[in-house]
Amino acid sequence: MLDAIDRRLIALLRTDARMPLAKLTAALGITRATARARLDRLLTTGVITGFTVTVRNPEPGGVRAVTLIEVDGRHAESVIRRLSGLPEIRALHTTNGRWDIVAEIEVPTLGDFDTLLRTIRQFEGIANSETSILLAARKGM
Repeated sequence: MLDAIDRRLIALLRTDARMPLAKLTAALGITRATARARLDRLLTTGVITGFTVTVRNPEPGGVRAVTLIEVDGRHAESVIRRLSGLPEIRALHTTNGRWDIVAEIEVPTLGDFDTLLRTIRQFEGIANSETSILLAARKGM
């Protein structure tokens, strides 16, 4: 169970995953030993699964998009495996409601984007999809 300090620690790391422990302790108002113990516990229990790099400025001319995918239930796992194998898929999420999968896409050109969408739509088990091109990032994860 996460408490308020754990949630604040995670929020700080989301804004800067490389924040030094001294800065974390100052921001949280806790000792270095307490911060280290909490961070170690969050890593050991799998609450934090890793640290990543966020790129603020995608390659000029690149196309980023989110594709919402409806899957025939019998094919869900095979569709997820196939999507996972595409290097243009930056993240893949399962969800509930009308759409079963959300795919975050990044490709160099609109032509590549068109080709990728045609490829994805031909996967057996994909019943429907809807894609929105991302225009500008307002807040990173």
